[in-house]
Amino acid sequence: MSISIPDLTTVRARYPEAIAEAAWRRARRPLIGDEGRLMIVAADHPARGALRVGDRRLAMANRTDLLERLCTALSRPGVDGVLATADVLEDLLLLGVLDGKVVMGSMNRGGLAGAAFEMDDRFTGHRAEDIARLRFDAGKLLLRIDYDDPGSLATLESAARAVDAMAARRLPVFVEPFLCRRIEGRVRTDLSAEAVTRSIAIASGLGGTSAYTWLKLPVTRDPDDMAEVLETSTLPAVLLGGDVGGADGDQEGAYERWRKALRLPTVRGLVAGRSLLYPAGGTVEEAVDTAVGLL
Repeated sequence: MSISIPDLTTVRARYPEAIAEAAWRRARRPLIGDEGRLMIVAADHPARGALRVGDRRLAMANRTDLLERLCTALSRPGVDGVLATADVLEDLLLLGVLDGKVVMGSMNRGGLAGAAFEMDDRFTGHRAEDIARLRFDAGKLLLRIDYDDPGSLATLESAARAVDAMAARRLPVFVEPFLCRRIEGRVRTDLSAEAVTRSIAIASGLGGTSAYTWLKLPVTRDPDDMAEVLETSTLPAVLLGGDVGGADGDQEGAYERWRKALRLPTVRGLVAGRSLLYPAGGTVEEAVDTAVGLL
C-alpha cells in the first residue's frame, strides 16, 4: 500500500501497523551497487532542532515540503538512498518511495542544536535492534568531541557501544566525527587538517570491531589537505555535504570541494542533505543531478 502525503496522518492514526508492514514488504538492495559508489540524501536534521538552511531559520520545519523534496531527490537517477530519523523514514515507507533504496537510520539526536547539553549527544533515535527489525540497511551516528566538555566522554562511550551493537547484527554504521569547541557559547566544528585527522583516528578505533564501520567525513578547510588526512584510516568513507549557505557561489564552491575529494581512494560516495534539498540556486533536481555527476 502506498499513499499520498495528505493521507499520512490518517493512516498513522487509524492503522499504525501499516508502517511495519511497509517495512517488511520493502524491496532491498546491496549497500554498494555495481559502481561501488554511494549517493545518499540526508534529512535527519529536524530531530536535533536544526531547521535552518542558510538565512532561513525554519526552512526544514514544513514536513510536507520536506517530504516533497525528498521524494523528488529519491526519484533522480543515481540516488542510492536516504538517511533520516524514524518519523521521516516511516513517512517515506508509507509513500512507497524506498523500494530498492539504501535506508539509513539516524541513531543519536539528543545533542540538540544550541542546547547547554549539546555535546552530551545521547542515542534518542534508532537503536541497532530497530534498524534490524525494520530491515533497514545501515545506521549513522554523530560523534562530536570537545576536549573541554565532559559530555563528550559519555557520547564517545555510547558511540562505541552502538558500533558494537551494529556489528553484532552485521549492519554497517556510518560514524560522523568532529572535533569541536565552544566559541562565545556556540559549538563550532574545527575543519583544520589536524582536527579532522584526529577525529578520524578516534572514530576508527571505536568498539570491539571496525568490520562494519564506515566514516562520514567533512571536507577540510583546505580541500588539498584531504589526501593526507584520509591516510589516517583504511575504513571506507563518504563525504559530508552540509549547508552551503545562501549564495549561489557557495553551491558551486561546494561542488568543487566534493569533486576533488571524491577522487581519493578511500572515498566511496557522498551524503548530502540541505545543500541538495534546499539548494542556494536552481531546483532540487538540478542540485541532485549535479552531485550525482560528481561520482
